[in-house]
Amino acid sequence: MCVLLVSYRQKPDADLIVLANRDEFYDRPPAPASFWEDSPGVLAGRALKGKGTWLGINRTGAIAAITNYRDPARNDPNAVSRGNLVSEFLKHDLAPRKYLEAIRSAAENYNPFNLILGDRNSLFYYASTTGEIRELRPGLYGLSNHLLDTPWPKVARLKQRYAKCEATPEKYLELLSDESLARDEDLPNTGVGLEWERRLSPVFIRGSHYGTRSSTLILKDSSGIFSFHERSFLPGGKPANTVQFQL
Repeated sequence: MCVLLVSYRQKPDADLIVLANRDEFYDRPPAPASFWEDSPGVLAGRALKGKGTWLGINRTGAIAAITNYRDPARNDPNAVSRGNLVSEFLKHDLAPRKYLEAIRSAAENYNPFNLILGDRNSLFYYASTTGEIRELRPGLYGLSNHLLDTPWPKVARLKQRYAKCEATPEKYLELLSDESLARDEDLPNTGVGLEWERRLSPVFIRGSHYGTRSSTLILKDSSGIFSFHERSFLPGGKPANTVQFQL
């Protein structure tokens, strides 16, 4: 996942709003969101290779999402799949802080990542590069492939447009279709080169072999009812299918 927006306890009728785009190489197709056969309480998309996930919820009201921390110099091709960190939390009835404390002690087994997870009463953020476990207060948060609220152009633009957005699922999902490129002078330098920084700068990435594969909206209303909306895309950004669920 390459961009994530979280509105937490900001609106009287929405306890939680999560907007996320999942970007991936086209030769690593994901399974679309569904309830898992081997863990029926989990609702999420799924990586066909590692069987983990990048974003999901479960029937007990847990939610989890992960983004990679972009640093090619620290990437180990033999590291454990980071998607398992999300799926293991969603499969089991675990306290968020205790789970993150356990993860922190084993973080060196994974390539760098950011993890947001919570239950019906709390929401936490963890960065493996700093070791920080932070309980999130009500507010608006943005995350891409650096640290929480690092003002990368796509993060700043998504937050700005969200603040003016009409509060409907369709309008929220439209925010994730933004293909605006950032100016070169605003791009981060993460070690992938200027050409790739440009390609990766939009909220929605459309490329020849890498791009946005799904856009997801998760809503939890003031009574605790979840709704899950996903639009998936074929290589090149062509629409594939839309799924909706309610818990």
